[in-house]
Amino acid sequence: MTSAIFPQRVALAVTLCASLFVPSLGYAQANAEAADDVIERSFCVFDPVGANGPLFAITKTFQPVALKNGIKLNLSAYTDEKVAAEDFKAGQCDAVLLTGTRAREFNKFTGSLEAMGAVPGEEEMRLLYNTLSQSNARPLMIDGPYEVAGVFPAGAIYLHTRDRTINSVEKLQGKRIATLDFDQASVRMVRHVGASVVGSNSANFAGKFNNGSVDLAYAPAVAYTPLELYKGVEPNGGVLKYALAYMNFQVIIHSDRFPETAGPMVRNEAIKRLDEAYDIIAKAEAEMPESVWMTLSQEVTAEYDKMLRKVRLSLLDDGVYDERAIKLMKAIRCRVDAARSECAS
Repeated sequence: MTSAIFPQRVALAVTLCASLFVPSLGYAQANAEAADDVIERSFCVFDPVGANGPLFAITKTFQPVALKNGIKLNLSAYTDEKVAAEDFKAGQCDAVLLTGTRAREFNKFTGSLEAMGAVPGEEEMRLLYNTLSQSNARPLMIDGPYEVAGVFPAGAIYLHTRDRTINSVEKLQGKRIATLDFDQASVRMVRHVGASVVGSNSANFAGKFNNGSVDLAYAPAVAYTPLELYKGVEPNGGVLKYALAYMNFQVIIHSDRFPETAGPMVRNEAIKRLDEAYDIIAKAEAEMPESVWMTLSQEVTAEYDKMLRKVRLSLLDDGVYDERAIKLMKAIRCRVDAARSECAS
């Protein structure tokens, strides 16, 4: 389950992603000296604004650094994440930046990290990221010819509603929800609660919510201002303060086109910058008016927990999610809060 890539968070993601090429420098220099030539590597960059967007702009600043070290970094901007993924799969790009949901086709384990309700909050996410940064976790990052060189947090995904009276699982029935129709998990959840799927993508879901074409949409806090979601929330709506999932971005590489040190180095750099990432997320949440937040009662929270667990396990049974990822995240949830009902089993 995911949403659009959002300017502030994307900027940080690119800064982290740029480190992908740092461990390649010695490798590239040696090859450049041997061949008296420059090694070319391509990086497909999904930026909803395109070549003039913040994501692409920051990526360009790394080009001269890479060139000095023997790598000519060829960047391609994509406003359509699906096309970026397809071009990477076809081998037209050496590396690509995608949202966690799109990344699932290249690595089911990391593509399961956005599983609904699997990561309740920041403490659990920090434990998860620290676990994945360990050297013995590297096999989980590799799937066939692909390696996930980095996973970066984008924050909790919240349900945005145009009507504050829609404040329980039961009241979602019959409502129209902007849904990423390529994502089986999102479609399953919406149908499970009896709501109507309104097929959407990262480029148009906000517009549908803001103009009233749908009743609800889901997105992280970093999207609230850039995508003007307040236009849909105000004056009668709100944002449910409950993490449906935890959004992330992933850098994926064709592993045979980079040295073995590339992936581990990027993951280490990502861990070092987690505080910076969470500062951005916290700032975005703090900038949202206190009046828009809808705090759920303990009973309603339990309803959402139960509903998402049912959907999560059904998706696991159907092979959409990776069992190892689901078990790992459950272990982390229970470590943080052993009183959870699921921890009894």
